Amino acid sequence: MSSLDKDKGKDVEEEIGETAGSQTETSDVEEISTGGATLPEASIPSTSSKKKKKKRTKALKALNALRGNKSDSIPQDLVNVVLEKVKETGGAPGADEATVRAALEQMKIKDVIQGKAGIGGINKKDTGGHKFWATQPVPQLGEEPPLADGYIEPSKPASEVRQDPYPLPKDFEWSYVDVTDFAQLRELYELLSANYVEDDDAEFRFQYSAEFLRWALQPPGYHKEWHVAVRVASNKKLVAFISAIPVKVRVRDNILNASEVNFLCVHKKLRSKRLTPILIKEVTRQCNLKGVFQALYTAGVLIPTPVSTCKYFHRCLNIPKLVNVRFTHVPSNMTLARMIRLNKVAERPHLEKQGLREMEEKDIPQVAKLYASYMKRFGMAIEMTHDEVRHHFHSGLGEGPRGKDSWKVPREGQVVWTYVVENPQTHKITDFFSFYSLPSTIMKIPKYNILNAAYLYYYATDVAFEEGADEDGRLKKRLQELINDALVIADQCKFDVFNGLSLMDNMQFISDLKFGNGNGLLNFYLYNWRTAQLAGMSSVGDVPAGRGVGIVML
Repeated sequence: MSSLDKDKGKDVEEEIGETAGSQTETSDVEEISTGGATLPEASIPSTSSKKKKKKRTKALKALNALRGNKSDSIPQDLVNVVLEKVKETGGAPGADEATVRAALEQMKIKDVIQGKAGIGGINKKDTGGHKFWATQPVPQLGEEPPLADGYIEPSKPASEVRQDPYPLPKDFEWSYVDVTDFAQLRELYELLSANYVEDDDAEFRFQYSAEFLRWALQPPGYHKEWHVAVRVASNKKLVAFISAIPVKVRVRDNILNASEVNFLCVHKKLRSKRLTPILIKEVTRQCNLKGVFQALYTAGVLIPTPVSTCKYFHRCLNIPKLVNVRFTHVPSNMTLARMIRLNKVAERPHLEKQGLREMEEKDIPQVAKLYASYMKRFGMAIEMTHDEVRHHFHSGLGEGPRGKDSWKVPREGQVVWTYVVENPQTHKITDFFSFYSLPSTIMKIPKYNILNAAYLYYYATDVAFEEGADEDGRLKKRLQELINDALVIADQCKFDVFNGLSLMDNMQFISDLKFGNGNGLLNFYLYNWRTAQLAGMSSVGDVPAGRGVGIVML
């Protein structure tokens, strides 16, 4: 369904390099990766016989396929995971490696994981050798799972960290973007609006608002030095950017003071200048100077090495518009009118009578406690202070009236929607949910300029702490009620689509609430940290799908 998940992938993709990670930007990312592992046909000795040459070519391709290093092949690890899953569930009797590989090829998963399609594909070259990543402290593709969690390279004192910025190509200079300054914030908005990653077909591009960027880049304790920019020396024009913000990440039983890297962007006309690797190294240096040596980032393409992979899902709201802009289509066995009717949501939230209302300042302590308890369900999560809860869930509510029906109309500058359920008798906050707005520019349909997309953010319910609630369906029912009301509010606020990923407990309501499969995958990465795989789009061991990841990347 649609290429919006490709858009989100741009985030992802850009997050690819994220921080210590590297977001992958079009040509720049292409430059930091080598070509395919396949032996080039040009190296085959020439012969006067075309027939012999053809046979040699076929033999070479067969050999490469057996070696498992064919540049356009499905990774063996992915085939093994799927094959094991098929055997566990008892499905497809007689399925073997060849069958699984053929199925994955048909699903075009190879195009997604190689960055040629799906999230943020933007015409990447084969990610083959990952030359840049081979120099970084990240788990390399093909390595055995770690026996224990831990860092790859030890931390070091600031005095031992490189003190000078990395050299830039001639005519460019380092800078920072001060997001408290409106003029600089506008520069960043304009750079991202025109140059941030697009989907494969160049139909959609994220359009981060100035308010969104201010919200995303200024959490408590942020460092302006981590908003790294490159300008043209002669005219000071902003042409490249990468950011990091401080986060406390729990990975299983370990707490990491890390950075979350995002918004890697290089001007389209400068994609041949090899700025991406330098941006990644420079933001990493800035983090190291503050004593931070681990990082979190995401990407829509495969680089060394994901700790988890999640899948995109979309809940269509404005069916006519989504069909017109080619985000989705009307199935052959359905009419547009029936499709609209089947996807219609209620006009008012179901939980209103149970105390559903917009989050207020006074709710911060209870929401923080509920969030902290709920996140323990997941293998990897962000730990938040009260100030961080205030920032992420309350500071982006916008300017304007707040009352019983204020949910029907977005406020000026609103980027996040957060609602709580307060028990009328005890005044205890029993549940909360949130989503944020991230529109995309529609570039090829004159009738429409913007695709208004909502993205599911964080949520929690105390039903999860009741004994047996997971097993007897009480948790599933409550989550469906909460997220269904999120859909109602998003629909009233004129969002066209509501997006989510196969993380947290999302798989408990995705199907019943009529979310459709997206065609994008989002890989989660940790920089300078080894840990075993976490359950994302599929289960890992006895951990159900989704529950390995409790982090939503903006």
